[in-house]
Amino acid sequence: MRDRYPWLMTDERMGNRLWAALRALPPGSGVVFRHHGTPAAERRRLHARVRRIALARRLVLVVAGSVPLAGDGIHGARVGRGLRTWPAHDRREAIAGVRAGADLLFVSPVHATRSHPGARAIGPMRAARIGAGLGIPVIALGGMDAQRWGRIAALGFQGWAAIDALHPRPDQKRKAVPR
Repeated sequence: MRDRYPWLMTDERMGNRLWAALRALPPGSGVVFRHHGTPAAERRRLHARVRRIALARRLVLVVAGSVPLAGDGIHGARVGRGLRTWPAHDRREAIAGVRAGADLLFVSPVHATRSHPGARAIGPMRAARIGAGLGIPVIALGGMDAQRWGRIAALGFQGWAAIDALHPRPDQKRKAVPR
């Protein structure tokens, strides 16, 4: 993964918008394949298709969850090969990620997000402090889009991640993904 490229967090809400979102990501971007609520057999088929696209487009693919699936790494687990990413909502979780051997932290929710309705946003400054000085790259997640990324990039984040901003619903206006 090259610094400053976006990460796409997948989930069931995406539906068929997943394919357009994957095609829109610039090479070097990352994908965290989640789809936790999808039945195992269907999740494996969906993952295989995402993996083919990620390989063809030179996207980094990490897999969240306990079902072993092929990828460049794993998200939020203490075991696994390759790139290890970790979610952090506070400093304690960030330190736990470093101790678990994480290579990359996703700090969230920076802003209010549809993924976690009612969850309190931590704000850009606090999010930056959560990952500061830990010696691994920190990715801003939660209510992020290209415009917000432009405003917080200088706070020490190495990238940003999103769900809705990278695969807008039909009622949303699509914003350009920075390259």
